[in-house]
Amino acid sequence: MLRKLLFWVVLLPLALVLALQLYFFLQIGWWVEHNPTSSSFMRQQLAELQKSDPNARLKFEWVDYERISGNLKRAIIASEDANFSGHEGIDWEALQKAYEKNTKRGKVVSGGSTITQQLAKNLFLSGERSYLRKGQEVVIAYMLEYWMDKERIFEIYLNMVEWGNGVFGAQAAARYYYGVPAAALSASQAARLAVMLPNPRYYDAHRQSPYLVRRTGLILRRMGSAELP
Repeated sequence: MLRKLLFWVVLLPLALVLALQLYFFLQIGWWVEHNPTSSSFMRQQLAELQKSDPNARLKFEWVDYERISGNLKRAIIASEDANFSGHEGIDWEALQKAYEKNTKRGKVVSGGSTITQQLAKNLFLSGERSYLRKGQEVVIAYMLEYWMDKERIFEIYLNMVEWGNGVFGAQAAARYYYGVPAAALSASQAARLAVMLPNPRYYDAHRQSPYLVRRTGLILRRMGSAELP
């Protein structure tokens, strides 16, 4: 009886957790040479859109790293993760600051995530704010850094990140907001897109937000010192 209880309460859940981690690990290994065609965030958003319109489709088109404007790459580094090229997937100082901020507020309001962590979340997880999800995000981030170099991580991030209501990836975002391919984004256009990333659906609907204008100017000034992988 005790052995059965131990199996159902401890061993089976542990085996399921380990199996899930193995799935993440092998899937990331596959993506070293093969481009993802969807993500957890993409599937969730499509399901939401199809509740009101069964024929809804996402705006998404993969483009290789070389076909994405250097302006956009520098803008995102400057806005989202200035130490991207130097850390191993986790910026522990940023996480500590986020923890202190969350503790002060009494709820999870800041994540302190690197680009690698954001990619981990977008590919496999949800937008839920919890320490359990954050822990899984950290584990997947280390898997990404184990399998891939920084350029590949950034390439997948640029193609899979959400940029508006049903808009995913740099190519779709460039065409949706500016009517140009990702390769042709100007510095100011790129800076504005980078600023939208923390809350893309909100800024899609509030494109004249004063914060968006102010933050865009700040990112423009920072872009020159952004270090690309």
